[in-house]
Amino acid sequence: MKNRFLHLLTLALVSSFAGMAQPLTMSQLDTLTEKYVRASYNDLYTFLSLPNNSRIDGHIQPNIDWLQKAFTQRGFSVEVLPTKGKNPLVFAEHKADKTPAGKLKTLLFYMHFDGQPVQPADWQQASPFTPVLKAKGENGTWQPIPWEKLQTTYNRTDGSREWRIFGRSSSDDKGPIVMLLTALTALQQEHIPIPYNIKVILDSEEEVGSPHLADAVGQYKNKLQADFMMIMDGGRHLSNQPTLIYGARGIASVTLTTYGPRGAQHSGHYGNYAPNPALRLTQLLGSMKDEDGRVTIPGYYDGITIDASVARILAAVPDDPALIQQTIGVTVPDKVGRTYQEALQYPTLNIRGLSSAHVGVQAGTIIPDKAIAELDLRLVPESDPQRLIRLIRQHIEQKGYHIIDHEPTDADRLQYPKLIQMRAAVGSLPFRTEFGGLEDQWLTQAMKRAFGREPIKIRTMGGTVPIAPFIRTLNIPAIHVPMVNLDNNQHAANENLRLGNYLEGIKTWLAIFTE
Repeated sequence: MKNRFLHLLTLALVSSFAGMAQPLTMSQLDTLTEKYVRASYNDLYTFLSLPNNSRIDGHIQPNIDWLQKAFTQRGFSVEVLPTKGKNPLVFAEHKADKTPAGKLKTLLFYMHFDGQPVQPADWQQASPFTPVLKAKGENGTWQPIPWEKLQTTYNRTDGSREWRIFGRSSSDDKGPIVMLLTALTALQQEHIPIPYNIKVILDSEEEVGSPHLADAVGQYKNKLQADFMMIMDGGRHLSNQPTLIYGARGIASVTLTTYGPRGAQHSGHYGNYAPNPALRLTQLLGSMKDEDGRVTIPGYYDGITIDASVARILAAVPDDPALIQQTIGVTVPDKVGRTYQEALQYPTLNIRGLSSAHVGVQAGTIIPDKAIAELDLRLVPESDPQRLIRLIRQHIEQKGYHIIDHEPTDADRLQYPKLIQMRAAVGSLPFRTEFGGLEDQWLTQAMKRAFGREPIKIRTMGGTVPIAPFIRTLNIPAIHVPMVNLDNNQHAANENLRLGNYLEGIKTWLAIFTE
């Protein structure tokens, strides 16, 4: 009876928040989350059940329809914003319940609702688009349990928060969208005013690089204008503690193709005579890095310094090197930086794919006609991507290659002894917001109120989010607020969302809106 009385008292305090001067306490945030989370699982199930591969005709429109209805029901005005691509953006806006005070009047949130392609045979369930609730069994494998168990009460000690919801986009990025909708429902039902203008931009092509986003931000600049932007995508720190991320690396790509004989040749007839393009390509790639993984191309790391203040910021992240190495399965990491966080401050030169002839049962005794390498370059703010591409080009030329932008002609083959085709493209640019600003202080305080501790603060995440167009065009700062578990298998089979992260994500949204 005593516990029930305290529970009802807390709810009464929450319900009367509209007249309170102080924001919700941690206990009130927990109570509000647990009161409304159970009703949200139907939305989550329905949304995850909608296929969302933007490459496939017919996948995106049902998701748009669902989002329009969901945000409209919560008092938002919703627009579909056409882009130069086949898939539009979804824009939702809610005016403040009262005139916003202070410098942070309008908040802009970025999320996406498209997902990576699926290979159903690789999933341990009937369909990637039929979400399944699972608990870890004694043998360490994830076993299905009835979805109805989500209607039970969570007491934070019974292990239920370790359950996971498996399905495509459960973590990346539909889960955080439903967390937002649940928080909005709670505030609406409890008559708790939101003291900010809210804008939400929902991307339908993030998983294909958001190729039309930069143009769209320019086109809809006035509509998107805000004081501060938050990105709700990606996973927390490996420790799964509340996390804020202040930057992300950009990305560029380079494709290299070396050429040998006009067609594949018998290795008995022409071995030791016809140059092997696979060998030449691997030698070229090997010349770009040393044995410690550092790029050897002169000037590649120019402009990047780790001074004392930056070193303190990086050292404050509670990484466990042994755990990281165990998680990814390596013994000795590359030596680009002294630590994992330092490594993220430098641009990369990564071989993401190699192809030449065949392997396994299809292998033949031939000299290949060509070899292809796909590279990706993760970018940091100090690195101009065009300069990095130019440095790679100069390095290749110094190795005696003639660079072409087409398949070689017979004349090319007879004129140049070492031919290589090079194609390059710049995708998303990097961004970084400095620590200590008003936005940092405000968001840090919201997280402390929600979780009773300082969030982990990461200067730069390793991955890429297409945020630079917003920052550069709208001239606003941005901070990344990840909510999901890092070990969620995003982009892979058996993507999942930890139930505890789902609840804490709702709580995070509530804290942000009531700070």
